Amino acid sequence: MIALLLALGSSLAYGCADFLGGLGARKAHVLRTVMIAAPASLTVELLLWPFLGASFGTGALAWGAASGVASAAAFALLYRTLAIGPMNVLSPVTALVSAMLPVGVGLLQGEHLGAAGLMGLPLALVAVVLVSAGHSAGSVRPSRTALLLAFGAGAAIALQLVFLHQTPSASGVAPLIIGRAVSSAVILTAAALMRRRLGSERPAYAVSATAGVLDSLANLLFLLAARSGDLAVVAVITALYPAGTVLLARSVLAERIHRGQLIGLGTAAVAVSLLALT
Repeated sequence: MIALLLALGSSLAYGCADFLGGLGARKAHVLRTVMIAAPASLTVELLLWPFLGASFGTGALAWGAASGVASAAAFALLYRTLAIGPMNVLSPVTALVSAMLPVGVGLLQGEHLGAAGLMGLPLALVAVVLVSAGHSAGSVRPSRTALLLAFGAGAAIALQLVFLHQTPSASGVAPLIIGRAVSSAVILTAAALMRRRLGSERPAYAVSATAGVLDSLANLLFLLAARSGDLAVVAVITALYPAGTVLLARSVLAERIHRGQLIGLGTAAVAVSLLALT
């Protein structure tokens, strides 16, 4: 139950971070947004170090660095995907891809689900698609580039979660610190190499930094959830992150929640209840 609650918290934090990151990427080049978000996320993890501890062993360093490379790709690809849309098509693709790979890895590693889990897991995957899908009438067909970005973003998110799950349970927040330091270095290097192509628009500093802080919180909650529960269950609950985006868009931008999304939220509630019984 603790792992499930942590995964739900991670999902909500990821959804809010994505909402803010997507807004920021519409105001300036995506790398300008990520240049603010990633170091802000690293700052939070460094502040957590004295309270949660960190052990920088070989496993934490290697898997943490791998998660950092995946995180850098996830930041850039996801925010770019959210910026170009159409969200009602691309968001379900990204969310479903980000769920399926960790679920497969968890099952291949020998995780076993009871009868309730075997029913709840596919229901949760259905909920991921329904919650993240907007109203389809009149929507613009996504370009091949947009679809590739969505697949790439989902795969990068999935790899980040899988790599974090492989880190030693006694390493504390070391994998997060290493991962975010690596991702920040990758992003800043890419921005320096592409500085002439970034445009003159200033990023939304507060929005971008808040997205990074929330992403850091989401990573921490996922790491704690994965250490106390099954990756297959934790990953699919975390992949419900579009629910946070949808609810935030409803409360902040007064966007309408469509019937399919309401059904998805209900399906998610049933799936979470079933998974809580495993």
